[in-house]
This record gives sequence, C-alpha cells and structure tokens, in this order.
Amino acid sequence: MIVSMVLNGKKVASEIDPGMTLLDFVRTQGCYSVKCGCETTSCGLCTVFLDDVPVLSCSVLAAGADGRRVTTLEGLQEEAAEFGGFLADQGAEQCGFCNPGMVMNTIAMLRENPDPTEDEIKEYLSGNLCRCTGYESQLRAVKKYLDWKYSRGLYEGRGKKEETNEAECAAKEAQ
Repeated sequence: MIVSMVLNGKKVASEIDPGMTLLDFVRTQGCYSVKCGCETTSCGLCTVFLDDVPVLSCSVLAAGADGRRVTTLEGLQEEAAEFGGFLADQGAEQCGFCNPGMVMNTIAMLRENPDPTEDEIKEYLSGNLCRCTGYESQLRAVKKYLDWKYSRGLYEGRGKKEETNEAECAAKEAQ
C-alpha cells in the first residue's frame, strides 16, 4: 500500500507493508532521532507529533498517518537546540539516548501548558525513560529553560499559578 504524509514540512509518499509502524516509516525517511527503546510504549523515545499531538510512533501504524502531518525532532531543530543546551548544562544528557524523546515531550508540554508547575512538569515527562540519571537534572533543565524563556519575555505569567496556589493555601489556613 502507498502512504503519503507531510513529514517535517515536506510531502512524502512511499510503498509500505500494511503492518509497518510510524516509527519504522519515519526512520526509512531519514528521521533517525526517533528511536525504539522498549517496544512496549513505555520509554517515550519514539515520540513524534501527529497533527501537532505527541504520540508514541511505535504504537501507530504508518497507514494511520496517511494524509496527516508528522513532525520529528528533525523538524523542530530551532526549538530543540534551545532546550538541548539546558539539558547539557544540567548534566541531563549523559549518554544522550533519551534526549530526543525528552525534548519532544518538553516542547509538547510547553505548547500545551506554557506555565507548568513542578508537579505538572513531572507528570508530563513521566513517560520518558532515562537509564543514566535520576531525572532531577532533566527537571532542573526544564525549570531553568522556562525561567530563561520568561526572562526574555518569550512567555508570560511565569509563576502566577504557583503564587495563586500559595495565596489559596494561605487563605485556607487563615480560615
């Protein structure tokens, strides 16, 4: 069968086996940032955006992406490079194998919620498996990246949720 899709902004079409996963398809198209780390949808290494929604490409058939937009890390180089520097600065890229999934999911999180609390960051990134670190360096990297973005005026409202939550807690304690 033939599938066609817009992959990283370019229209591609290819003959595929009906059982081919989206993971295998994008790799045949030269998108090597997308990796298979578990084959059980538990590691996050194969995350891609399907019509701007993060999905685990190992669990999606390529045929299911026919006529749709697929974005891999190769299609997000500017955003990825910005955040990647923060991962490196915090020692979160020891072997680097998990970085593509971590970067994709961080970008997805910030598109969905540009002002996440620490608990929201932890929840959103919980599906990313890293065998080298204790995840604290990744969490620090995300927080420092957010602080940097806010300090440059690229996001508004940094910390308003946390301030509101603190004010609500103080009000409840006063009652």
